Amino acid sequence: MDAPSPLLARTSKLPSYLSERYHGWRATDHRENKAWYRRLAEEGQRPRTMVISCSDSRVHVTNLFGAGPGEFFMHRNVANLIPPFEPDGQHHGTSACIEYAVTALKVANLIVMGHSHCGGAAGCTEMCRGHAPELDVKESMLGRWLDVLRPGYERVKGTENPEEMRIAMEKQTVVVSLENLMTFPFVQQAIDSEMLSVHGLYMDIGSGTLSQYDPETGEFGNL
Repeated sequence: MDAPSPLLARTSKLPSYLSERYHGWRATDHRENKAWYRRLAEEGQRPRTMVISCSDSRVHVTNLFGAGPGEFFMHRNVANLIPPFEPDGQHHGTSACIEYAVTALKVANLIVMGHSHCGGAAGCTEMCRGHAPELDVKESMLGRWLDVLRPGYERVKGTENPEEMRIAMEKQTVVVSLENLMTFPFVQQAIDSEMLSVHGLYMDIGSGTLSQYDPETGEFGNL
């Protein structure tokens, strides 16, 4: 076995509070559901739903829907964005997760969920307005990722009320992602064959309300 890379010397041990939480979980939840965890390990996962949500620490989708291990195939990224289908041979983490969920796991539902007070949506707004030059530079991986949301900004940039503009951009993270999702051929095929349904949701963190995108009206209505 080759010697570890010198770069790995910069890694550290897990913080003690996280280690203690792990041991607490192992002694309670895992012990009480040991048979279920063993079944998941031996039989593999069969999730019915994929959820693409924001990396924001305040967004806890499994808690929101009361989902346990094995129920949701999760993918999180900045501003819950889905880029357009682009089979160019490069690295595409979000697209790879979608491909695996739809073609291999054959999930029945795919949910894109945005949320209030999204830093990614706010960052895209500032970048598009020319107020965040650090995001505009070619080397900014965050800025280039937020470029995915630029079409959404173009739709709502005329909104004058700052609060309404914030919410409009947050909801555009869902709308733009749904539009891009439909550029994936295998997603279209799964929908056409009635093997997959796609949903857009928006969560208000403070109030706990959840609204759903209606493609007929182009609006979000409360569940």
